[in-house]
Amino acid sequence: MPIFDLIVIGTGSAGATVAQTARKAGKSVAIIDKLPFGGTCSQRGCDPKKVLVGAAEIVARSEQMTGNGIASAATINWPDLMAFKKTFTEPIPENTEAKFRDLGIQFYHGVATFLSPKTVRVGQDELTADHIVVATGQRPKPLNIPGEELLIDSTGFLELSQLPEEIVMVGGGYIAFEFAHIAARAGAKVTILHQGKRPLEGFDADLVSLLVKAMEALGIRILLEANVTAVEGQKDRLTVRYEQAGESQSILTNLVIHAAGRVADVAELALEKAGVKVGPKGVAVNEFLQSVSNPAIYACGDVADKGLPLTPLASYEGKIAINNILTGNRQAYTDNPTPSAVYTIPTLASVGLTEEQARKQGRKVKVTFQETNDWYTSRRINESFSAFKTLVDEETDEIVGAHLLGSGCDEVINLFTLAMKHHITAEDLRNTLLAYPTHGSDLSSMLPD
Repeated sequence: MPIFDLIVIGTGSAGATVAQTARKAGKSVAIIDKLPFGGTCSQRGCDPKKVLVGAAEIVARSEQMTGNGIASAATINWPDLMAFKKTFTEPIPENTEAKFRDLGIQFYHGVATFLSPKTVRVGQDELTADHIVVATGQRPKPLNIPGEELLIDSTGFLELSQLPEEIVMVGGGYIAFEFAHIAARAGAKVTILHQGKRPLEGFDADLVSLLVKAMEALGIRILLEANVTAVEGQKDRLTVRYEQAGESQSILTNLVIHAAGRVADVAELALEKAGVKVGPKGVAVNEFLQSVSNPAIYACGDVADKGLPLTPLASYEGKIAINNILTGNRQAYTDNPTPSAVYTIPTLASVGLTEEQARKQGRKVKVTFQETNDWYTSRRINESFSAFKTLVDEETDEIVGAHLLGSGCDEVINLFTLAMKHHITAEDLRNTLLAYPTHGSDLSSMLPD
């Protein structure tokens, strides 16, 4: 039975960070993954998605400027776009293995299953270690409806060789909204079915409302409080059945995409054999990212029950987990201002508290909200939907929340994050000179006097 100082399960941002740091510290390390090495973000998530978004942005910009100096709108050649995307994703597994090999990390392909608190089986091998880090990420949440096997997930969408004419997205979060924009700009007719009262529930309601208007103007159909009950038919000819307002409805479509949330990918790990407790959000960990029920086990990234499922947080948590393994639990997890963006067109970005959250906490804040489609940065590209909302603490003058809609906001949100992280006041930010005309130069106009 091979014995290691550390076993890592998962090769994404969190797991790779843990394994590489441990090996550089002189520890013997094994790493396991049932999927191609390199993790979700780089192969099946953020990075390839943003490649497709880039093409959709070109289409959107050309459509907005048609008749204003641009003769005609661009169009997407889907097979060519997917071939371009593969130039980013295909080298990753081999490059990741090469990096592990160069560092002297022993790697295993296959499903990891715990046999005991410190022993894992993968294939025919049984491995044991003083510490084991679970960094397996998330998987699509089971829908538990008839015909669930007829749906594809986000990975399937990012591998489509041809784009169907009609698509239904089940869910109303990041994945549904981003893929809807990509598909619509590529010429598909898209319907979103969301069981909640409003989509993108973690984002500012006023800006989400404007984003929905932008999507409806594009021809994307969004049905709320629509509970999908079944999917029937065969490839390319599917019927989606759902209930809305107490009535049974149905939609005919070529493709149905599961975008209704994700859960911790732990089903195959047999964590009960390791004495590891799992809660609704994932592996239950303490402030050191250590299992609350087995001190030999740590968890980080999307599979742990702390933080948001975002790539920067996965890397951050991986650093915390391995530092604590190496030094004996000296670094506690702390909540940092963490920006997030929905790569729709226009983009929606957010950091800090929403107005609803601030009110619930009893915070005294100055709220500034304004639509900005008449601002220069929007008018110069003929952008119809853009807006912002900022929240500034009345007592300290520090920014506690920023919410942006429009082109460039995924970069501007980083300026707000920097200000929040380092306690830069709204007054100091307003008085900072920024290059003009840029999206960043709008920042001073987003803050109260």
